[in-house]
Amino acid sequence: MDCRVCMATGDWLMRGGAGGVSQIGGAFSHESEHDLALMVSDFLENGSVGAESWCSSDSDSALLDLAHLAEKIPFCKISMAQYETDLLSVVNSLILSIREAELHFVKSGACNGSCIRFCLVKLLRRSGYDAAVCATKWQGSGKVPGGDHEYIDVVNYNGTGNSERLIIDIDFRSHFEIARAVESYDRILNSLPVIYVGSLTRLEQFLQIMVEAAKSSLKQNSMPLPPWRSLAYLKAKWQSPYQREFNPDKQSIGRTNLVDHKQCREHLKRLQYLLRSEMEVERLLPINGDNNWRLKPERRRHSFFRTA
Repeated sequence: MDCRVCMATGDWLMRGGAGGVSQIGGAFSHESEHDLALMVSDFLENGSVGAESWCSSDSDSALLDLAHLAEKIPFCKISMAQYETDLLSVVNSLILSIREAELHFVKSGACNGSCIRFCLVKLLRRSGYDAAVCATKWQGSGKVPGGDHEYIDVVNYNGTGNSERLIIDIDFRSHFEIARAVESYDRILNSLPVIYVGSLTRLEQFLQIMVEAAKSSLKQNSMPLPPWRSLAYLKAKWQSPYQREFNPDKQSIGRTNLVDHKQCREHLKRLQYLLRSEMEVERLLPINGDNNWRLKPERRRHSFFRTA
């Protein structure tokens, strides 16, 4: 992926994809070994494998009930530090402000959705945030396939001189799409944030919940957990070595045929629709003390400004 926005591909609407082209109304990002992964995904997730699961040793003997797992999602969504809450509010506002015309000047040729990420990074940096597109790539090891991923990070600087990376993944739900999911799994999936904004620690909590939920759903259909749905593979997307980029390659910038960005435009429309729907649902929820994370955009970023 040329556009380097922390490349952690997902499978937005492509059920059972092995991490190929993620969809949210159109293709968005891709992972390495795309064609092979799709073939393996189709073979495995349509139930034609043996009885032994390919998943790593992540608590196979302790599959949790889906109803119990569903109760954990709201807690993870509201257990945010104030600076995470502020950044989430800003990101949501900026995503909704992006117009289709802005996607046509980021990269020549098919961009697989990096345009949206780079537009968001540009807007965040204009607002004073140390934001970048992060590209990760890792080699396969054991039962964990190799791959690559693209996402955004923001470095939060505190008053003591220390810093913390916050992750922004605009394809968050796509990473957990599975084949032939049971209805209760789909409810959990749809309760996840449309866009993940927050720390790596809280991100891992979501990953652990969703891996257990996937195991439970697949087990009900006598299907194994594919290796690209394992906790180790998911963690590799955001925890592997990464390169930060603020702008796409200058050689590739230019106005392009609108057809090249059809997938990005469709993705943007779908993303904004889902985000508005999520925000409307949250607006109707009761406010619970300090856990009010539906803040106005102007409550933002003083702790995120880069130090001079």
